[in-house]
Amino acid sequence: MQLWGSLVITHPSKERLSMTYYGATQLAASFRTVRQNTVQIAEEIPENQYGFIPAEGARSIGDTLVHIAFAPQFQLSLHAGEPRSTFEGFDFMAVMKTMADQEAEERTPSQIVELLKTEGEVCASFLEGMSDEFLAESFTMPADSTPATKSRFEMLLSVKEHEMHHRGQLMLAERLIGLVPHLTRARLEYAAQAQSSTS
Repeated sequence: MQLWGSLVITHPSKERLSMTYYGATQLAASFRTVRQNTVQIAEEIPENQYGFIPAEGARSIGDTLVHIAFAPQFQLSLHAGEPRSTFEGFDFMAVMKTMADQEAEERTPSQIVELLKTEGEVCASFLEGMSDEFLAESFTMPADSTPATKSRFEMLLSVKEHEMHHRGQLMLAERLIGLVPHLTRARLEYAAQAQSSTS
């Protein structure tokens, strides 16, 4: 069976070789990079701006950071411990309520930063411990879903995608409170250095 995240090639000797190019190690490393960037944003935003709400109906900066911190728990509830292989029988509302209750607790900005670090490492440690076979397993989606199944790899990759989605919101919020996001600063510095080296 060809594993998710593996490339099957044919050697001149006609032997079929399998080369893994993205597995648990890379998944964990990329998640850690994403979480590190989120933590840096959290550390650079002044504590008195954690209550800033960018638009009506949106989360505050602090609430968004807490949401990011706890979000991986949804996928971990499916794939960690005693892994499920289907949404059948899964109490979605109970899991969502538990996460919402956790998010609603009062926290200081420093506690939120620490939460991002600790919860991030919980997720990363789980990710790097998975086998290619486990990542390749199919998971049955709810009835009438398209596609009907997804690999565990795709589902777990969504943890990083979800965080980057909200991090984009945070970077916009930074602009609204007068900050230049660190990733933007790095890009501008690189462009300036490249320009000076050619002039």
